[in-house]
Order: sequence, then C-alpha cells, then structure tokens
Amino acid sequence: MVHSIELVFDPDTEAAIRRIWGELAAAGIPSQAPASRPHVTLSVAEHIESDVDAVLRPIARRLPLSCTIGAPVLFGRSNVVFARLLVPTGDLLALHAEVHRLCGSHLSPAPMSNSLPNKWTAHVTLARRVGGGQLGRALRIAGRPLQIDGRFAGLRRWEGNKRVEHLIT
Repeated sequence: MVHSIELVFDPDTEAAIRRIWGELAAAGIPSQAPASRPHVTLSVAEHIESDVDAVLRPIARRLPLSCTIGAPVLFGRSNVVFARLLVPTGDLLALHAEVHRLCGSHLSPAPMSNSLPNKWTAHVTLARRVGGGQLGRALRIAGRPLQIDGRFAGLRRWEGNKRVEHLIT
C-alpha cells in the first residue's frame, strides 16, 4: 500500500464533498464514504519517511489556501475512478512543486510519476469502480454544483498500509 502527502479541506469544503459522497452512496454508486477523508494527493510513493513532516511544516503553516473544485473527470477505462478536478491556480501548482522539491529525498523508491510536477492532475476522488451503467447517474449527482469554492486547511502524510493520518502542523 502506498504512502502520500495530501492537502485536506476546511470543514465547509469537506462537508460539501461528503454530501456528494452520501448522495452517490444513496444512489448505489460505490462512493468514498465513509472510509476516507476528502483530500488532494500531492505526492505518492511506496514509502515516505516520517521525518518529512518537519521538512513540510513551513508549507503547512502557509495554509489555508483557496481552491476551486471544478469539472468531473474519469480515470481508467472500465469501472473507472470518478473525481472532480481542482482548478490549477498558480498558488496550487507552486505549492505542489515545492512539496516535491522538499520531500523528494524522503520518498522511496521514488515518487510515482503521475504525482510529479508537470504530470499531476489535481483532483478529489468521489467514487471508485463506477461501471458504465452508473456513469450518467454519477455525473448528475456529483457534477453539481458546477463549481465548489473552498479552502485547503491542512497538510497530512498518509500511511496507506496502516490507514493512519499524520497531520503536519
């Protein structure tokens, strides 16, 4: 299981995403609820050393950061991951690049290529394993509102193998 560095949302933004998760689940679409926490992944590797937290504290102290959750996006070909894109502002892209610059030596064996600057698609996952027959319904539910204006409130290191969150403060 992978480890990651992630942005987490403020309570209002998290509530808006959890509302969508709940509506998807009520419609029989396999949403992220309640097992996860809404987040945007910045970097992913097989292992991330815990001492990266101290290196990333200055970035965490710069939060909150405004964000805009925009259009739906699908990852995969069948039984897709259904997500919504984050509008890639200069501030978000700079923060992402700085996280990679600071934490690269703490990741092993190396960050996964789809999380690297210039290859990263900023998104928040809404549902996994969505089949073709569910896509229209998922889009009607999760595509509204068209835009969510929110805020990132924190930074965390996620240990996927233990399912443990380490808030970086």
